[in-house]
Amino acid sequence: MPLQGTYEPSAWQPVADQVQTYEQTDGREGAELEGKPCVILWTRGRQSGAVRKNPLMRVRHGQQYAVVASMGGAPKHPVWYLNLVADPAVSLQDGAELNDYTAHTATPAEKAEWWPRATAVWPDYDAYQRSTDREIPLVVLDPVAP
Repeated sequence: MPLQGTYEPSAWQPVADQVQTYEQTDGREGAELEGKPCVILWTRGRQSGAVRKNPLMRVRHGQQYAVVASMGGAPKHPVWYLNLVADPAVSLQDGAELNDYTAHTATPAEKAEWWPRATAVWPDYDAYQRSTDREIPLVVLDPVAP
């Protein structure tokens, strides 16, 4: 069952609009970021408790997904990453499919395995890592059994 609660759209209107379009069309529209496939990650706000939704690059292997907390190489982690660290129960929409996952920051071995998959989708992740002093987290999403 997807995360329950009040959905609070992003304050950044282009993100709120993309999420709305993606959801209304089951991902037939609004399904790309910079020309690459994306998914919608649902987290619970660590302060508000509201459901938050963010379009992120689609990195999938088998039944698992990974999301990269790059924020374009900014010096701070994105809020969605802080939210899932506080509450690792997340939902993810990939096209018409909406499922629940448990998120965890990748171990060094997992990151070594997943990073090439992520950069195959979005090569700029390497440049983002070079441009910041923080270690950019890669988060693995494991499916929750129904």
